[in-house]
Amino acid sequence: QVELVESGGGLVQPGGSLRLSCAVSVSSLDYYAIGWFRQAPQKVRERVSCLSGADDSTEYAATVKGRFTISRDNAKNTVYLQMNNLKSKDTGVYYCVVRLGYLCDFGEDDYWGQGTQVTVSS
Repeated sequence: QVELVESGGGLVQPGGSLRLSCAVSVSSLDYYAIGWFRQAPQKVRERVSCLSGADDSTEYAATVKGRFTISRDNAKNTVYLQMNNLKSKDTGVYYCVVRLGYLCDFGEDDYWGQGTQVTVSS
């Protein structure tokens, strides 16, 4: 089975930056679409960003567009989420996800990380 291990979460002040990493146990990420989700306490899980496995096109939630950047390093089989100008509302547990295919239609049957806590507070 495919396993994902996240790292990079932590406590950061408003306006600060974090980079989340997600190591994926696959031979190549070329055949996978990748994404990041987050879930704040007592709120539904929200899709933050995705990267197509076809042409590396990206999509972002309106609340993070211009501040977050999703990327992959195929040589390292690692997914990244660069988060800049963080706000208190960005606080939550962040999950990486990959699926075999080119489209960003992630679901419960895809491969998910364990989640990493991001807290934005002064």
